[in-house]
Amino acid sequence: MVSTTTCNPCELRKFVIPEIITGINAGLLIGRYLQHFGAKKPMIVTDRGVRKGDWFQEIEKEISTHVKSYIIFDEVTPNPKDTEAMSGASLFLDQHCDIIVAIGGGSPMDCAKCISIVSTNGGYILDYEGVDEIKLPGPPLICIPTTAGTSADVSQFAIIMDTSEGVKKAIISKKVVPDLALIDPIPLMDMDLYLTACTAMDALTHAIEAYVSNAQSALTDIHALEAIRIIAENIYHAVSDKRTIETMCHMMLGSIEAGMAFSNASLGAVHAMAHSLGGLYDLPHGECNSILLGHVIDFNFDSAPHRYRKISEQMGLQVQGLDNALVKTNLLTEIQHMLEKVGIQPYITLASSDADLDRLAGNALNDPCMVTNPRVLEKEEVKEIYERIIRYRE
Repeated sequence: MVSTTTCNPCELRKFVIPEIITGINAGLLIGRYLQHFGAKKPMIVTDRGVRKGDWFQEIEKEISTHVKSYIIFDEVTPNPKDTEAMSGASLFLDQHCDIIVAIGGGSPMDCAKCISIVSTNGGYILDYEGVDEIKLPGPPLICIPTTAGTSADVSQFAIIMDTSEGVKKAIISKKVVPDLALIDPIPLMDMDLYLTACTAMDALTHAIEAYVSNAQSALTDIHALEAIRIIAENIYHAVSDKRTIETMCHMMLGSIEAGMAFSNASLGAVHAMAHSLGGLYDLPHGECNSILLGHVIDFNFDSAPHRYRKISEQMGLQVQGLDNALVKTNLLTEIQHMLEKVGIQPYITLASSDADLDRLAGNALNDPCMVTNPRVLEKEEVKEIYERIIRYRE
């Protein structure tokens, strides 16, 4: 159970982050940093959608002026697969590359981390599932995120799809923390509004789960609470056609703050269940988190009421003078309202009624993120949450 009091700063904790550069046109500093790393032949890891952006062409041009040659690996799909990571690692080694530049959302950045692992440590990427299973650091990794939510650009997490089992696997190690994150709001201005909503809710979930994690610390609390405030204040502006660059700068900052929190405090049942659900049905990660968030809070609240009260305050809700039951009701109502306002349905629609709840629950309970959930959930409870959010077509 999470302590209901302020964290003890004397507790033994670790905190790791990459070098971070933020601001308009931060991505265009890539050439300077390739020189700093002494890069001769970078591999750019991205996807085909990201590659079409005008800003991608600008970054590619900047890279081309600072190195004699580079290659692009753009075979990354949403929910990146073990096979894609292995193909990328083979290409990296065959082409004698010496640095990786990941450009995109969570999928290219996670795939780039996995390419880095295998290119140095060998074996198969799934050999490194779990916590601190990587022996050797990989080649330098620079991340340029194009969404405000996954925080893969600052975290020690890499999520990869096990295609044989149909489940996402988590690799957690300081050896996958990027060396540099160039965090530029420019790409966000062209981002699809629904993707904006899903990634924003992903970031909010990161912050909430980090704050109630049983591995939280004084340092992670600061970043988690600030992330919750920033995202709650800016999410509605971010999903508007009239969003401004200033709004997207705030969303990027919220994502960074949430990333620094969860990377060091870990996550909880929302992410464990989202990894299982998204892996089995190939669903968007942010969407899964959004839909699961309120239901997991419903189960977790009594294990950390003081912390959920603080979360409520950061989201602009009144808690003074209210008992915990009413605070919980108001928080769940606010999250439901938030989903409605940003256009995310509160359930997953599946084509078949043949849902494998045992498999979903079993995979979720085996996910490393479940270890730091503030409450130990039983398998039947996990199945109940899935049953709440799954709808079937007639």
